[in-house]
Amino acid sequence: MDDPRLPDAGRSLVRGLTDQPLSGLTVDQLLRRAVDQAPSAEAAVFVEQGLRWTWAELDAQVADAAAGLWRLGVRPGDRVGIWSPNRAEWLVTQFATARIGAILVTINPAYRLAELEYALNKVGVSVLVTAAAFKSSNYLGLLQNLGWGDSGGAPRLPALRRVVRLGDEPTRGMLNWAALCADGAQHRTVLAEVPALEAHQPINIQFTSGTTGAPKGATLTHHNIVNNALAVAGCMQLGPADRLCIPVPLYHCFGMVLAVLACVGSGAAMVFPGEAFEPRATLAAVQAERCTALHGVPTMFIAELDHPDFAQFDLSTLRTGIMAGAPCPIEVMRRVQSLMHMTEVTIAYGMTETSPVSFQSATDDPLDKRVTTVGRVLPHLEVKVVDIDGRIVPVGEKGELCTRGYSVMLGYWDDPERTADALREGWMHTGDLATIDAQGYCNIVGRVKDMVIRGGENIYPREVEEYLFRHPKVAAVQVFGVPDSRYGEELCAWIIVRPGQSCTEDEVRDWCREQIAHYKVPRYIRFVDDLPVTVTGKPQKFIMRELMMRELGLSVMATA
Repeated sequence: MDDPRLPDAGRSLVRGLTDQPLSGLTVDQLLRRAVDQAPSAEAAVFVEQGLRWTWAELDAQVADAAAGLWRLGVRPGDRVGIWSPNRAEWLVTQFATARIGAILVTINPAYRLAELEYALNKVGVSVLVTAAAFKSSNYLGLLQNLGWGDSGGAPRLPALRRVVRLGDEPTRGMLNWAALCADGAQHRTVLAEVPALEAHQPINIQFTSGTTGAPKGATLTHHNIVNNALAVAGCMQLGPADRLCIPVPLYHCFGMVLAVLACVGSGAAMVFPGEAFEPRATLAAVQAERCTALHGVPTMFIAELDHPDFAQFDLSTLRTGIMAGAPCPIEVMRRVQSLMHMTEVTIAYGMTETSPVSFQSATDDPLDKRVTTVGRVLPHLEVKVVDIDGRIVPVGEKGELCTRGYSVMLGYWDDPERTADALREGWMHTGDLATIDAQGYCNIVGRVKDMVIRGGENIYPREVEEYLFRHPKVAAVQVFGVPDSRYGEELCAWIIVRPGQSCTEDEVRDWCREQIAHYKVPRYIRFVDDLPVTVTGKPQKFIMRELMMRELGLSVMATA
């Protein structure tokens, strides 16, 4: 039989395998299946909280919280927000809302006042489960600044009826998590009132990062995320003997789908090192819990590899995991495979709007494909690469990646205009520039909006980043364009130097000379201590560009 993952007649159009049917399970049914298969096996470990649950114990926690939410009046289709770092209560809330059919709204832990107000009101969150604080954010204080009073309710948050706060301290006008669960434990019989749920119903709203304009609430169904999680777990060959270390944030698809649901779908144990990513704590958790898999974005793996105590940890149990969320420098991938023993590490590509993964490498893909591509299309999906006029480009040519199939979101919540712009005839237009080779492997070469046009030459920043990253003194690098009155745009590189090293602009330019085309050599080079990134580690080039333009006294009018 012909492999549908191979390009169609020399065009950049590929289709996933369909030999296995899609699942019709809801999120709750997926959990119940894991509980039934191995009730006494370890399901979740929260290292920082000192908690360890079997599947049966996790299920009991979920039942208590679900009943408690039902007694608060939460019904199928209602929106319940979760605003917290990685904690046990987050995991329980994820499955408690799924058990009663409420739509879980995942709130970025880094959100501040305006972002929080926008998100809660945009989707009409009626109950919010919140941590008391995280890092520099006083969550309870921010809610009180929005008018949440001692008797509950806030005029600026008209849909919000109840706030459930984590922790033991009482807060007037709020309900403690322990009280919610205790009430549910006394009244579990109310769960018999929950109507039968259907896999195509919405179950999750995830806000995109909002790098341009207000955040958009991607609305996902059980069918979207359950099937994507099962496909991803299959690529990693996850099973009940595996233990996945999860330092990525739960509020994002990476944590919620590619980690949690992938484990639940495969019976693997979940290990959470802490509330937020910390490289040493992650390495320690891998060693102590004998983890066989580890997830992370490239910046996380770099931080782990470059940690001064790295050599002290025994990582020999590691086998696989996912590196995703941002383009991965090839050299980092090689170091992860060799130094962290992750010989079967996979690269995944996707976006929130596609639940999230469209492409993933397999554990047995040739090494060169696993370090230079994002793998091949996942089952039951269709992907094409198109030019500016929407025509499918020939194999190997660059264009915008578009995805169609079960994973595509229902749309952006209450935002028909932006939904129509992104979803056209069932195709999700990703905004990512990609190529597909003759074997169906995909390479992400940048963002459509990131492409720099210098004097008529198209420059793809990732290509320049990959080259600069090979410099022995470069720990991390981001390349982007800034306005220029002569050429339209010029390249700028922000570089983090390896610990204990020093570097000069001339060294970088000498490294480039005679190796890459002159127009790809950055005109501006800056050495920085860190890079602005999202909570999930995605570099925010728009911030770098703004700061650089301010420093250079440039404006977008310079391109005129």
